[in-house]
Amino acid sequence: MKNEKFFKNLQTFIKTGTCAFTCVEQIKKELTENNFQEMVENATWKSLPNTFFVTRNDSSIIAVKIPENFENSFHIITTHLDTPALLLKPNGVFLKENYLQYNVMPYGGLLNYGWLDKPLSLAGRVLIKKENLWHTKIVDFEDTVAVIPSVAIHQNDKANSNLDLNMQNDLQPLFFLSEEKKDWDTFLSNYLKTSKNEKIGDYELFLYDNSNPITFGKNHELLLSPRIDNLTSVYASLESFLKSSPSSIAIFCSFNNEEIGSLTKEGADSNFLLDILKRIAAVLEIDIAYTLANSWVISSDNTHALHPNHSEYADETSKGIMGNGFAIIKEINSTTDAIFSSLLKDICQKKKIKFQDVTAKNDLVGGSTLSGLSLRHVSVSSIDIGIVQLAMHSSTEICSTNDILELYKIMYEFYSCDISQKKRTFQLR
Repeated sequence: MKNEKFFKNLQTFIKTGTCAFTCVEQIKKELTENNFQEMVENATWKSLPNTFFVTRNDSSIIAVKIPENFENSFHIITTHLDTPALLLKPNGVFLKENYLQYNVMPYGGLLNYGWLDKPLSLAGRVLIKKENLWHTKIVDFEDTVAVIPSVAIHQNDKANSNLDLNMQNDLQPLFFLSEEKKDWDTFLSNYLKTSKNEKIGDYELFLYDNSNPITFGKNHELLLSPRIDNLTSVYASLESFLKSSPSSIAIFCSFNNEEIGSLTKEGADSNFLLDILKRIAAVLEIDIAYTLANSWVISSDNTHALHPNHSEYADETSKGIMGNGFAIIKEINSTTDAIFSSLLKDICQKKKIKFQDVTAKNDLVGGSTLSGLSLRHVSVSSIDIGIVQLAMHSSTEICSTNDILELYKIMYEFYSCDISQKKRTFQLR
């Protein structure tokens, strides 16, 4: 893949993957264009196509490639496609004088001040009733529909010295000027293009930053964009999955709800992955325990880069340097072990892929990992990798474009290689 096309497609993917629901729609579209067949969980699987995908709750997706003569091994990459956002509460419309606002709750750990004065749009899932049947509709308003205004320095003289934002009071969005709460219903039905015989029910709508991703720097080596965490990993894994020719059974997973702990029916801490692996094994008539013992999983999520103004937050010996390649992440709660990291570094050296070891400071708490959660249900050799970035969980974030490309390269090689293991010896083929 030519680099220019790679980055252009990445920017399009980030721009359209505005929440878990719309991101799954984009992935489904790309898989379908590549002749993947959709399978549904609430049906009997008597046979399987060589390439297929499954979704759960419209917001998590697993895709599978089964080679003609496959090795009894799963090569799995897991990512998450949800991002910090502001979720609309039920019955949330309220008026302040002639400002129509909507009560929201934080989805994930937002960097609060990074969401002030930003152009916000809405995306998510809406239930619409027609002829006594409820239908789900995945929507993206695309246009700027709201903003969270900051308080001027003239009115808050502590804004530059002690900005303590209250989630309930300071992050309520302004939608438009109005004196009637019912104008919200008209606004919503106009955007959803509902007819008179359709009824809008409940919805899961997220406010997101609809800024365009842009590159900058001497060689356009930096990406400034919403949703870098974690759509860069999703994009790299999807593209590597589609372009690889695996010998083992290749599995692409992208889960919802990582930002809120993953403990949902479609999250990494659910039985979604295990259920699909069991059904594959049953149809193919392979031993699931034996296959899992020969399997490998990469968990890909981002970590923190050395901050140009605050180097004190970086670990002394394994700090994340932008432009130095993808990160092999080792933290006390990560799943990275010496076996998988050594094998992965072997691939990097043979294929000239740039990588770096990244660790966190002991006095700074890191988050849980996708594979760490998945391993509660599927015991597989695992490693945590990703890219380093700045301004994590702000409405816009920063990373190195070259690091994303290196991440794609190692994922492609992982899907394409075979790893044999016998007793305490391991070999790449």
